[in-house]
Formats: sequence, structure tokens, C-alpha cells
Amino acid sequence: MQLIPYLAFNGQCDAAFKFYQQCLGGNNQTLMTYGESPMADQVPSEWRDRIIHASLIVGETALQGADAPPDRDVKPSGFCVSIQINDPAEAKRIFHALAENGTIQMPLQETFWAVSFGMLVDRFGIPWMVNCGKAS
Repeated sequence: MQLIPYLAFNGQCDAAFKFYQQCLGGNNQTLMTYGESPMADQVPSEWRDRIIHASLIVGETALQGADAPPDRDVKPSGFCVSIQINDPAEAKRIFHALAENGTIQMPLQETFWAVSFGMLVDRFGIPWMVNCGKAS
């Protein structure tokens, strides 16, 4: 079994996944628009450039998402995308990259469990936790 976060956006999925690739590295394996899908003739013309499915592969992990139809738009609530990193410098780089034009909820700092840990909401409204754990 594999658990994969699937993020819903309101027309910003393409920009978000390009931003996440820039911040996290990896490869945008899929950025398919509604207009490129088999159901292209079933969506309004203003939806043809929106993303029906996106998939970013970072290492052995996937992050997926789409632009939710207007009647299914859900604001992120009750979750965070958690990033576990072993390198403190890389944790700092990723944290500050994701926080650009977003909101830092807890600055990156040492905690009893981590060399550095911080929380933020990115410019697209997605909540993140960045954790660089202590060696055991």
C-alpha cells in the first residue's frame, strides 16, 4: 500500500505543481489538462486549460493533485503535507522556498524531536510541515 497526498486547487494546480517541482526537485510526471483528456468535449471551454491530474515524483514519493470542479472545490483543512529531511541545510532551503509569498505559522527551529521543524501555508493555501529529525 502507498498513501499519496492528493491536493485540490481552484485553477492554480498547474502553477502550484511547477512551483513544487522548483522547491522540491523531482519530476512532474503528469500535468494533464481537461482539454487533453478523453472528456475534453464534456467540459466548458474555460476549463480546458485547467489540470485534471498532476503528479510530481520526488525520490520514491508522489504528490498528486488537480483543479477541482467548482461544485467540489474544497479548502485545505485538517491536514499538512509533511516533509521529512535528513539534511538541515536542505530543510532550510525547502522551508523558505515553500514559504515564499505564503504564511509561516511556526518558524523553522530546533525542537525536542528535531534539529529543525517549521510549519507554513504556501501561496496556494496548502499547509506544510518541514522536519529535519535528530539522529537517534
